[in-house]
Amino acid sequence: MIRIKLSDLLGKHKMTQSALAKATNIRPATISKMYYEESKRLDISQLNKICSVFKCEISDLLEYIPDNKHKS
Repeated sequence: MIRIKLSDLLGKHKMTQSALAKATNIRPATISKMYYEESKRLDISQLNKICSVFKCEISDLLEYIPDNKHKS
């Protein structure tokens, strides 16, 4: 599974979802879905904008967590 760590970044930078939406020109509803890890698809240009605002790497925003299920 992929974990979206937007809530961690917002907390670390003491920024609100609304402020991030304004800074990136991304719809507040889209930011909210990312914040609550409800997004099914992520847009690369949006990820780029978020990383640009936080001056971070993509690994600071996204984390891969292996599934516990083993496929035969």
